[in-house]
Amino acid sequence: MAAFDFSSLSPDVIIDGLESVGFVVDSGLLPLNSFENRVYQFHDDNLVKYVTKFYRPQRWQLQQIREEHDFSFELEEQELPIVAPLKIHGESLFEHQGYHFAVFPCRGGRIFEVDNLDQLEWMGRFIGRIHAVSAKHSFKYRPAFTSQELLYQAKETIKNSQFVPVHLQLPFFTILEQVIAIAGEQYKAIDSVTQIRLHGDCHAGNILWRDEGPHFVDLDDCRTGPAIQDLWMMLSGDRQQQLLQLDTLLMGYEEFYSFDNKELRLIEALRTMRVVNYMAWLCKRWQDPAFPRNFPWFNTEKYWEQQILMLKEQFSALQQPTLSLQHF
Repeated sequence: MAAFDFSSLSPDVIIDGLESVGFVVDSGLLPLNSFENRVYQFHDDNLVKYVTKFYRPQRWQLQQIREEHDFSFELEEQELPIVAPLKIHGESLFEHQGYHFAVFPCRGGRIFEVDNLDQLEWMGRFIGRIHAVSAKHSFKYRPAFTSQELLYQAKETIKNSQFVPVHLQLPFFTILEQVIAIAGEQYKAIDSVTQIRLHGDCHAGNILWRDEGPHFVDLDDCRTGPAIQDLWMMLSGDRQQQLLQLDTLLMGYEEFYSFDNKELRLIEALRTMRVVNYMAWLCKRWQDPAFPRNFPWFNTEKYWEQQILMLKEQFSALQQPTLSLQHF
């Protein structure tokens, strides 16, 4: 099977795979919002809803996927609202025609409101509880957040793609290299903080809200890193708004796990790693037919012009004083 290739993953293959582990699929397959993997909702002959995830071939090693599942089970055993995969005869990762997949219970909910301070404090408590559990052990196979992968290798991926228009290459790669140099230097502070197992991708789309509170639906990007990685994506607005949000988050977080204020200096470096790696991800996945269909704005002249402006803004943000909690 070619790298990252879903070309032979037809509905029949998916249904046959599900039936091979005992499910009776009694509905169509409803595709859910996922591009890295292929994720579908279905119901069985008892009208029970499930979600199945077919993992992108050759993205993760099998031992890394199993470690993701084990992390889910560990959190679930501590009564944390994580949607863990189902086990069938003791197994949670299955294979059919070269594809590996898992099946999850279907859990709905409302989108997390990032500007709702009550929900932010609740999220702080939730993530603090997760980190209190995750800090007890370490990943053996999952990678860490590193500047080498998420900045320098990402830059090479963008460069090798040859997607940046010739007349924009000089301004684009000049500001990109300047941003990477500062972010890479700032991220060296990682050596002075404790790294733990993380959710890794704590954005609002991965958090669903029910009357009883929040729950996570995806640990696909779990990695080792600094605790602030699971918090900073919930900050938005101007500096004063972010300070209030951060204070609210940490008020709940520190009920369950201690936060090291030194990690605040990593926020802009981590933000830079995310935006640079996102550009590289689109370059790397552009051969997948789902990407031109769902990201039609990528790989246009306007897109790369916008990235130059975004990188200039990030260059400025990297030189601002670190967020400090001393105001509160």
